[in-house]
Amino acid sequence: MPSSTIAILLIYFSYGVLEFVRSDLFGKQEQTRDDGIVEFVSTTVLLLATQPAILFTSGALMGLVLPDMKNALAGINIFAAIALFLVLDDLAQYWWHRASHSTKWLYNLHRAHHNARYMSIRLVYRNNIFYYMMMPGIWLSGVLIYMGLGWVYAGYIVVKLLVITGAHSDVAWDKPLYEIPWLSPVMWVVERTFSTPATHHAHHGRHLEDPATHYKGNYGNLLFLWDVLFGTAKFTRTYPTSFGVENLPKATLGQQLLWPLFPGRKVVEEAEESGAGATNWSNS
Repeated sequence: MPSSTIAILLIYFSYGVLEFVRSDLFGKQEQTRDDGIVEFVSTTVLLLATQPAILFTSGALMGLVLPDMKNALAGINIFAAIALFLVLDDLAQYWWHRASHSTKWLYNLHRAHHNARYMSIRLVYRNNIFYYMMMPGIWLSGVLIYMGLGWVYAGYIVVKLLVITGAHSDVAWDKPLYEIPWLSPVMWVVERTFSTPATHHAHHGRHLEDPATHYKGNYGNLLFLWDVLFGTAKFTRTYPTSFGVENLPKATLGQQLLWPLFPGRKVVEEAEESGAGATNWSNS
């Protein structure tokens, strides 16, 4: 088993144990039967089918279109290689995520991620299956791997998973650090560089009037720096009192996993017609 795979499993296991002990990993407050199904199916399909298929397909397409670019970047400086992944994967994901909160049809694909009324490592890969199939960052990562940067990707994805798992977990590792006065300048830098529980939990807050909620921003995945640079950052060093989506009708299991194959009526349009609004995605 590759060392990066072992590292990823250890990260999940470690955070899983913490949540199991401190907040009941499999029995979150307000969870429903559908929650566990959505999380299991979406995570399994992504890791075992979607991501490997995209990485293979993007490499195969590059072989057909640009065969001379095979391993063309293999000898570049490691910092330049990491920068390429940060831009073509992480920055691309920032804009994809941001578009998902300002475009109706994309929000219908992303809705499942916010449907849970809790925070947990279980949410890391909770999304509509088609959402990941179209995610630009995965396709571009496949291109970089084809060009010889697979060895960098193996380490990059471990660091990225470490950050995003910690940002989704309800065991907020940053909370005790904010309470240490002499660490405040250090945390000022950390929270402006990487996604943390405080900044990402804000993005999952349920109620707009909650001062710790900011679901129209804090889109960063690995780097929170993108939110700082593009004006979507909010810092509270606090955590929302509740999580989920506000002012939208309930989404069915089929809609969460396979919209538009299970369209029903678009959840966003239902909310608009009922006068409830769609504050989780709209620009208003």
